[in-house]
Amino acid sequence: MKVCVIGTGYVGLVVGTCLAEIGHHVACVDVDEEKIRILNDGGIPIYEPGLEEMVRRNAAEGRIEFFVDLSDGMVEAEVVFIAVGTPPGSGGAADLSMVHAVARAVGERLERRTAVVIKSTVPVGTARRVREIIDEQTPCEFAIVSNPEFLREGQAIADFMEPDRTVVGTDEDWARQRMEFLYKPLIEPGRPILSMGNASAEMVKYAANAFLATKISYINEVANLCDRIGANVDHVRRGIGLDQRIGSKFLHPGIGYGGSCFPKDVRAMIDIGRQVSYPMRICEAVESVNNEQKTLLASLIVNHFGGSLAGRRIAVWGAAFKPQTDDIREAPSITVINRMLDGGASVSVFDPVALDNLRGVFGDRIEYHDDMYGVLDGAEVLAICTEWNAFSRPNFDQIRTRMATDPVIFDGRNVYDPTIPRDHELTYFSIGRK
Repeated sequence: MKVCVIGTGYVGLVVGTCLAEIGHHVACVDVDEEKIRILNDGGIPIYEPGLEEMVRRNAAEGRIEFFVDLSDGMVEAEVVFIAVGTPPGSGGAADLSMVHAVARAVGERLERRTAVVIKSTVPVGTARRVREIIDEQTPCEFAIVSNPEFLREGQAIADFMEPDRTVVGTDEDWARQRMEFLYKPLIEPGRPILSMGNASAEMVKYAANAFLATKISYINEVANLCDRIGANVDHVRRGIGLDQRIGSKFLHPGIGYGGSCFPKDVRAMIDIGRQVSYPMRICEAVESVNNEQKTLLASLIVNHFGGSLAGRRIAVWGAAFKPQTDDIREAPSITVINRMLDGGASVSVFDPVALDNLRGVFGDRIEYHDDMYGVLDGAEVLAICTEWNAFSRPNFDQIRTRMATDPVIFDGRNVYDPTIPRDHELTYFSIGRK
């Protein structure tokens, strides 16, 4: 099939590339000329493991192209994906201005029966509004399909190619059949494709992410309670995670969730409830707990030094909100670094891929290192904010010798067995394992 994907961010570029990988001809469109130049030169503007090689291969084989002009991208397209950003606006509501603008532009260019697919995460009612916008622009037959994405940054290709489920929301049989044909190579192994109305499909994504965020905030509260009563949260989470009704995923305590999805989608759920006078009390609590959890590591460091950080030197391992991505949006590391700077400390940071994005936030207020041990030189504290694999088995002797006298590790992701750093004469703090 001929497919047009509008937007080349984390979602759009992965979707377009993977559709090309399974045999479709894909045109990816973005108004950002620099992004399109990078893509046409064989690079990618984001970090996602395995994606750059896949883009290059499919471009070389003629299955994927990149355009700035939407008219070029929509030539003969049978399916058009809207995959632009929906950042949180005031009050937590999703900002749909880009979705609406794209819908208008698509309507102006429709020349044949087309399935217009909303891949962006949008609140209930967006499909109806997009239908109205396009209908104002064209007499052509079209259908609006709500097809939420469930792509985890760092594992997006695997999530697309081997989906737990594919959700298709539309009232048009022909559009549903077209989507089933589009995804046929992915659903043939028996993976379910769920057909439903637009409103239900729009709700699925928010409900899923809010539930996962709830598990994270819940285990973080349990971890904080464990610290106060002398229990070990690792033992507790294993004990509850083996209950099949609960499951072990997303029961890893730490310093809170971040990224582009969970914070935004929890707030959007709260806003959706507010609009219909139904307070989403659990989601409100989830957000509150997460905001407090982001401050935990910094508070532990401040308390360790008796309330003053003036003149202290802090090293940070990890800036991205999670491993295998360069995304620092709402990352806990930003909260930690800001608190250290506000307290008068100097901060040095190492992250395998996210330093360029971090520079956009802090500029020359902090130091940036491309060596995970070099960042430790002279530091009194090592704060671990992201659980990159590179940090899982470090040389603890080198950590001790490169840091200042009486070095301390504050492990915000519970990367280590607490006995190991202590065996290397390192003072060690973690979350929920007092």
